[in-house]
Amino acid sequence: MWRRTYLLLFLIRVYFALCPSYIHPDENFQGPEVFAGRIFSYPSRIPWEFTAEHPIRSVFPLWPIYEVPMSLLKWFYTEGGSGHPPPQLVYYALRTGMFLLSFVLEDWAVYELVPSPAHRRATVVLVASSYVTWTYQTHTFSNSLETLLVAWGLVLIRRIVKNKQYSSFFSYAVLSLIAVIGVFNRITFPAFLLFPGLQLLPCFRCKPAALGIFVGFGLLFASVAIYIDTSFYRPAASFSDILRNPIITPLNNIRYNSDSSNLAIHGLHPHHQHFVANLFQLLGPAYVAMIVSLFNRKIVPSWMRNARALSAVSATMLLSIFPHQEPRFLIPCVPLLLSCVRIHRTRMFLVSWIGFNAVMGFLMGVYHQGGIVPTQLAMRSIVETNTASQGIKSQPDASVFWWKTYSPPQWLLGPDQDLDSGNSSAHIDTFDLMGIPGLEMIQRLDSAVPRCPFSSPVYLVAPLSATFLDTYSAESSLSSPHSPNIQLYRLWSYRKHLNLDDLDFGEDGVLRTLRRILGRRGLGVWSVRRACK
Repeated sequence: MWRRTYLLLFLIRVYFALCPSYIHPDENFQGPEVFAGRIFSYPSRIPWEFTAEHPIRSVFPLWPIYEVPMSLLKWFYTEGGSGHPPPQLVYYALRTGMFLLSFVLEDWAVYELVPSPAHRRATVVLVASSYVTWTYQTHTFSNSLETLLVAWGLVLIRRIVKNKQYSSFFSYAVLSLIAVIGVFNRITFPAFLLFPGLQLLPCFRCKPAALGIFVGFGLLFASVAIYIDTSFYRPAASFSDILRNPIITPLNNIRYNSDSSNLAIHGLHPHHQHFVANLFQLLGPAYVAMIVSLFNRKIVPSWMRNARALSAVSATMLLSIFPHQEPRFLIPCVPLLLSCVRIHRTRMFLVSWIGFNAVMGFLMGVYHQGGIVPTQLAMRSIVETNTASQGIKSQPDASVFWWKTYSPPQWLLGPDQDLDSGNSSAHIDTFDLMGIPGLEMIQRLDSAVPRCPFSSPVYLVAPLSATFLDTYSAESSLSSPHSPNIQLYRLWSYRKHLNLDDLDFGEDGVLRTLRRILGRRGLGVWSVRRACK
């Protein structure tokens, strides 16, 4: 039974790994977007974290996850004489890589962290049945990598403590490498291993050389990370320049996040957000069962008496100090807490657990901003087809405006020139309008659309649920009093797209808003034209 269930969950995880949902812009702009432009010369927009005077993101942990597979794909295509690989291949190759890391390393770590053989299989299946494992862990998040590093950090700590006298120095060296990668990946990493790491103090007391190995290799790996980061941000810097003025991205990150005015830019939340809302969003019925066990027992329940629970609870408490709190910050807590809880397989829990993860899996893994990646991958073909349909032989530059969506990854457009034939494709300029008011968006389009006769194509990408666009649709009989000369011709749409940022319960009411968001789900591409006589 366990094997069949695990096989089914494996297939479900593969399905969600290959679904092009878009959970958060960081999954693209803090990894693939940075390296795709450098390796393939694809169009890309480097985020501010990498362009600030004091960069706060390290490329040291990103190099093996993104740059190595991209470079291998480039080498394979170059050796085969095929030029650069298509962006969709690169996209799904990265997704497959994240899936394999999660499937192998996360499940293996969970299996080792559970000491009881009787509970190991049930725990691995429970973690594998979580929608967080299906979605977040298969996306290119730094939080997904942090989850693996935290889990294996706890595995090594457990191995060392269990074999205090006979643990090898190699274990301490690997643990120091995990610690350095974790810190340079996310500054939240130490919060997960701070208190469990105290178990190593007796080991260091018994074997002082182990402490020297841990600290020495840690300094070595940190020096390598600093050298790689400084060389990345200052390509012309010499070795002596790096020694005199190194770029230490974790310190820059701490300084940035210590300023509450900086955090206010990204959104401020109450300090109880993690415990009240975020953990429930990630764990659902499992979190409810954990809370119930706390109130039903006069003593501390068994699930809180191990290093995994200590890591998750203490990290959540420490991260709650900072006012900017997102659910993905607690992704490492999911396998840790699920590996602690012993839940009776009652019908009520099984039904609620399956229903919760099915709904959240399809919401976050399929429909959440799910049209952005397919639309961006198809955008060049849409532009070229529309240009040809209007009888324009050459490919003029195109301006594409995105409204009420997450920021589109520009590297998915691919190169402007077909390297196989040498023919130039349409150059596409991408403008992210985010969620500006509708009339302001129309004004931006009005200023971009050329005067008659039509020469340069302008396109709008927006959710189908945006009823404001109905007034300007060429299919509508209504005329707009604001800009009667602007007309929208729908060229393309992708139905598996939900825009949860467009909820307006105050104006439309709950039922009308849900009917609009769900009934008119999808992302559309319109050709913006002026009504020329």
